[in-house]
Amino acid sequence: MLKLLNIRNFVLIDEADIGFEDGFSVITGETGAGKSVILGALSLVLGERADSKSIQSGKEKCIIEAVFDISAYHLKDYFEENDLEYNPVECLLRRELYSSGKSRAFINDTPVQLSLIKTLGNKLIDIHSQHQNLLLADTQFQLNAVDLIAQLQKNLSEYKNIFRKYSSVNEEINELIKKSAISRQEEDFIRFQHEELSAIKLQAGEQAELERELELLTHSEDIKLVLYKLAALLNGEDGSVLSKLKETITSIEYIIPCFSKAEDYRDRLKSAYIELNDIASEANLQKDEIEYDPERLNVVNERLSTIYLMQQKHKVSTVEELIEKCNAFAKKLRSIESFDEEIEKLKKQQQELWEVLIKQATELTQLRKKAVRSIEKETVGLMVALGITNTRFEISFSEKEKPSITGLDDINFLFSANKNEELKPVAQTASGGEISRLMLCIKSIIAGFVALPTIIFDEIDAGVSGEIADKMAGIMQSLGNKMQVITITHLPQIAARGKLHYFVYKEDTEERTHTRIRRLSKNERTEEIARMLSGAKLTPAAIENAKSLLS
Repeated sequence: MLKLLNIRNFVLIDEADIGFEDGFSVITGETGAGKSVILGALSLVLGERADSKSIQSGKEKCIIEAVFDISAYHLKDYFEENDLEYNPVECLLRRELYSSGKSRAFINDTPVQLSLIKTLGNKLIDIHSQHQNLLLADTQFQLNAVDLIAQLQKNLSEYKNIFRKYSSVNEEINELIKKSAISRQEEDFIRFQHEELSAIKLQAGEQAELERELELLTHSEDIKLVLYKLAALLNGEDGSVLSKLKETITSIEYIIPCFSKAEDYRDRLKSAYIELNDIASEANLQKDEIEYDPERLNVVNERLSTIYLMQQKHKVSTVEELIEKCNAFAKKLRSIESFDEEIEKLKKQQQELWEVLIKQATELTQLRKKAVRSIEKETVGLMVALGITNTRFEISFSEKEKPSITGLDDINFLFSANKNEELKPVAQTASGGEISRLMLCIKSIIAGFVALPTIIFDEIDAGVSGEIADKMAGIMQSLGNKMQVITITHLPQIAARGKLHYFVYKEDTEERTHTRIRRLSKNERTEEIARMLSGAKLTPAAIENAKSLLS
C-alpha cells in the first residue's frame, strides 16, 4: 500500500507531501491542472526513465520519494536475494534526477540499479491507463488472469518445478549427444596419443635422474682423473697430506704438558685427520667404480630425446605433466565409451519426468476449464452492469504442440458487444472503451482471490457518464474494500464514492505557476463535486446533488 508520496522540484511541482490511506481514494481537478504530473512523478520513483526536462526550471535536482507498507506482499525473499534491508511497514523508494542528466535510485537508502527499483515497483503499484488496456489482448496476461482467479498458484508452482527439471535433463541429453559426436570424431587421434605416451612407460622423477646420469657418463674420464689426484694428495706414498698431518699430531702431543692450548689443537687435528681419511677412502673407491660406458650413454641419450620430444609435442616441461596428459587421454577415452550409457540413463529419467509433466499439465487444464465458466458468467454480469448490455464473453482453449512453462494451454478471451455478432479475440473486436471496462471487470474479479498491488486508474472513466459511471464507481469502491485503489477521474459519480478525495490545482506566484494537491475536507469535497456537476458556478441544486451523491 502506498502511504506517502513526497515530490520536490518536479516539472510544475516545487514541493508536495501527499499522504494516502487504504481503500478507495479519488483525485480530481480541472483539465491541465497537473494530475498527470503527479502520475508522472510516481512513475519515475517506480523506475521509469526520465531526463533533465523533468526538473523544475532553475533547479539543480528533483527528488521523489514513495513510502509503502509491503507487509501483505511476501517480498522478504526478494529483499534478501538483492541484499537489501527489509522493512515491511516502511519501505522507502527514492529517485533523484540532476540537471546534468544523471539519475540515482534508492531502496531503503541503499543505492540500486534502475532495473531493480522498476522490478520492485511492478510488484507494488499497477498504473492502469489506456495504454495498459493493450495487455488484455496479450494471451499470456489472459492465462495469468485465469490462473489467479482459479487459485492455481500451488499447482502451477509444482508443474513449473517439474518442467524445469525436464528441460534441464533435455539440455543435458542434447549436450551429451553433441559432446559424443565431437569426441567420436577425435577418438582415433586421442587413442593414438594415449597409446604413444603409454608405450614409453614414463616414471615420475625419471627425467632428473637421467639428466644427472648423462652428466656423469659424459664427464667420466675427467671425474676419474680428479678423484685419482685427490686420493693421491691425501694418502699417497710421497709426503701425503695424511702422513704429514699424523706427524704433526705426534709433535703437538709432545708439547701438551708445557702448553695447554696444544691439547685443543691436537683434538681438532685428529677430527680433521679422520674426515680427510674418509674422503681419501671414498675417492679411492669412486675412481675405481666410474667407468666410461658408451652403450649406457647412448641409452640415456635416446631416452631423454624421447622425453624431450614428447614434452615439445604436448607443450609441457616435465615428465609429471606428460603422465597427467596420458591419464587425461585415458579419461577421455573412458568418457567416450560411457556416453551411450549416460545418454540412455538420462533418457529414462526424461521419460519419467515427461509422464509426470503431462499428468500435471492435464490437471492444470482441467482446473482452468472448471474455473472459466464462473469467470465468463461474472465478467458478463459486470459488463452488462457497465452498460454493455449485449456482452458475450468466452474463454477458448487450444492445446500447444508441446508443454511450455505454463502448461499445455493456449487460451484466448473472445468478446462480442453486439447482438448476432461473431465472438472474436478481444483485440479484434472490442473498442477502447469496451476494453477499458473489460479490464476493470477482470481486475475486479482477480482482486477477490489474490492480494494485488495498489492499483491506480488513470481516467479509466473516459467516455462514460450517468448510471454507467455510477456502476463503474461501485466496482472501484468494491475493489477498494480488498486493496488500495486510487482513481484520477472527471466524473462526480466516481469522485463521490472515494474514501478520501484529493484536489489538484494550479497556483500562480510572482515567479511561476505551480501545481498543488491537497486533501479535501468534508465541506470542500461537497463543493468540488458540486462544481464537477454544474461547472464553475456553484448552485444550491448542485450542492444538494453533491450531498446526495456523497451520502
